[in-house]
Amino acid sequence: MSVLAEKRIGFIGAGNMGSALIGGLAKSYLVDAKSVIAGDIDPERRERVARDFGVRTTTDNHEVVAFADIVILAVKPNVVTKVLAEVGGEIRAEQIVISICAGVSTSFIQSHLPNHPPVIRAMPNTPALVGAGVSAVAGCSIAEPEHVAVAKAILSAVGEVLELEEKHLDAVTAISGSGPAYFFYLMEKMEAAGLAEGLPSGVALELVKQTALGAAKLCAESKETPGQLRQNVTSPGGTTQAAIYLLEKKNVGQSLVQAVREAAKRSRELGK
Repeated sequence: MSVLAEKRIGFIGAGNMGSALIGGLAKSYLVDAKSVIAGDIDPERRERVARDFGVRTTTDNHEVVAFADIVILAVKPNVVTKVLAEVGGEIRAEQIVISICAGVSTSFIQSHLPNHPPVIRAMPNTPALVGAGVSAVAGCSIAEPEHVAVAKAILSAVGEVLELEEKHLDAVTAISGSGPAYFFYLMEKMEAAGLAEGLPSGVALELVKQTALGAAKLCAESKETPGQLRQNVTSPGGTTQAAIYLLEKKNVGQSLVQAVREAAKRSRELGK
């Protein structure tokens, strides 16, 4: 029997990630739509999740907390304090709180929950919107394995899930949470280069999309490392070597490392 059987799930926030999780739960039939409530101040978001997934919606976070066995905080980090001040005192000890708020630590959330429920911190990413996400979860000091198992079951509806110590979550945020944007940035620039070389717009974008998809699939299914796969396609004196040489000369690799570390730093700052 699923760990989510007969559980009622309440979402505070129904933006991209919240609605992705609702959609994943609905499509996987892990819970019945009647067992889910989504709270959001945006009427368009409420209308969308109600229409697409048949779940109950509300503007009242108190209603979400009163209904749910599992409360999912799916709001932006800059409003989580306000939300916790509003309903933190109503969250019961027997409930489970799952936060997907970037950079916000379990200890910070616990400090706003006087009844001391278990808190699970999770970091999904936007490919969850198409069922291809990857998430990391970490439980607070009082979270039991069964509490973490509940979070993993919910997040598995939209992709792969890893369980880690919380100290690693800022790095996860920087790599996989923000990571899709790095790939989109690269794709954007590759398309622009294709256009500059005279390719038609639609052709340039299609080449970039399929190349990115194919490279990711090859890496996922290969036993070789990304470095080895790169070397495999980099023939001496060839076109790829010319491109890689310029990237190295411009310190693009080091800039990427620094960018990821900057994102991790910002994640830590958001948690303070």
